[in-house]
Amino acid sequence: QVQLVESGGGLVQPGGSLRLSCDASGIIFGLYAMYWYRQFPGNQRELVATITSAGRTNYADSVKGRFTISRDNAKDTVYLQMNSLKPDDTAVYYCNAYKPGFSYWGQGTQVTVSS
Repeated sequence: QVQLVESGGGLVQPGGSLRLSCDASGIIFGLYAMYWYRQFPGNQRELVATITSAGRTNYADSVKGRFTISRDNAKDTVYLQMNSLKPDDTAVYYCNAYKPGFSYWGQGTQVTVSS
């Protein structure tokens, strides 16, 4: 049974930081590219960050220089370090594990940036 479990969301003030984690089980984690998406109120979904199985990263323009994606294959975990948070970052954040023919999602974690 495949499970992706996100954690680390919460309420933070503008300019603050959070680190999201996504713990995977039931898959050979190192074979999967990992993605962080976010879904805004009104259901628009945005790809935030990508890390391939080889460790290559890519970011949405809206988060470049503020967010960092990383993975620990020994712990089957992917992280999203979010710094300099803005109210526009408020969303539900989801992790996704993908390899051709297989795609798995977590349940999401709410991030709210507000004073």
